[in-house]
Amino acid sequence: MVVPFEPGPIVRMYICGITPYDSTHLGHANTYLTYDLLIRRLEDLGHEVQMVRNVTDVDDSILPKARELGIDFLELAATEMKRFHGDMKALNTRPPHAEPRATESIAPIIDLVQRLSDAGHTYTVDGITYFDVATAPKFGRLSGYAEDTMLALAAERGGTPTDLRQRNPLDFILWQPSADDEPRWDSPFGPGRPGWHIECSAMSWAEFGETLDLHGGGSDLIFPHHECERVQSELGYGQTFATHWMHAGMVAYQGTKMSKSLGNLVFVSELVKSHAPQAVRLALMGHHYRDDWEWFDGDIEDGQERYERIVAAVAAGVGPDPAMTLRNVRAALDDDLDAPRARDAIDAFAKAILAGTGSDVHAGAGLREAAELVGVQVES
Repeated sequence: MVVPFEPGPIVRMYICGITPYDSTHLGHANTYLTYDLLIRRLEDLGHEVQMVRNVTDVDDSILPKARELGIDFLELAATEMKRFHGDMKALNTRPPHAEPRATESIAPIIDLVQRLSDAGHTYTVDGITYFDVATAPKFGRLSGYAEDTMLALAAERGGTPTDLRQRNPLDFILWQPSADDEPRWDSPFGPGRPGWHIECSAMSWAEFGETLDLHGGGSDLIFPHHECERVQSELGYGQTFATHWMHAGMVAYQGTKMSKSLGNLVFVSELVKSHAPQAVRLALMGHHYRDDWEWFDGDIEDGQERYERIVAAVAAGVGPDPAMTLRNVRAALDDDLDAPRARDAIDAFAKAILAGTGSDVHAGAGLREAAELVGVQVES
């Protein structure tokens, strides 16, 4: 559902970040470029955007990977975060206002679990502290999914709906004992480590301490992650968690789900070895952020051709009046962040300049401005 987004002068935005156990692939890039486009348009409108993007450096994904590699989980996180930051810089994304890490946020995590416990929303079995969804009548409101869908997604995405220790199959872990080779922290609930969902709730509250203007991430996070975040945050902190939610679609690869197990991940760090990073941005902009779509190997070539046209047209300099193109790009972004339409407006203007249409000496500068509105830097 599309609704108006009319934040104040300062926009408080929280975007779920990566779990740093593997390289940045196109699914990640698609998500973070979506929010980068939004940030740039908000800044163009005069807002100050405080975007917080977390690092999930302790959870049930990174710990087994570190164990498999025989290295400390923080060493793995450091290696992959360095790669991730390099990829985000290459793609010209705005840096976050803050980048909290789960391992550095244990105190606020424990505080939130304690708040929920004190309010009667938890129970403990075998040292595991669960959130009791029976105490949350509005659980499921964010996703709107039927119970059978929620159960299937919980099983697929890190939940334990078949664990008989849970009172309800949709209950989720807030705090759990650590395995012998896993990190652990002392807490009122016993030594251990946090569950996945509680981390983002605590980190966002620690950074902002008030309702978010927008919370975002990939559409695979709608349930269970964002549903659990919302309900535990609102019951723990006593106020609306976020006034707007925004989710980017999933990216498949030539007809197949993109996944590590299938060995078909397309990595940003590999693409930019042979193509301009701006070409990656332009290729990804060919799809609306809400859509699920497929990446084909030829997409990057199309992005490269578009970028080379922009570069050549900026260098040519003379062409039609750029005012209409600038208006069209801004209007497209204001229309539910319609990146494909913005991209086409820029490409059409570049083609018009190269065709020798018009005599405005500011055309090249106007094209550069239009490209920079969507984060495409034109190298001189």
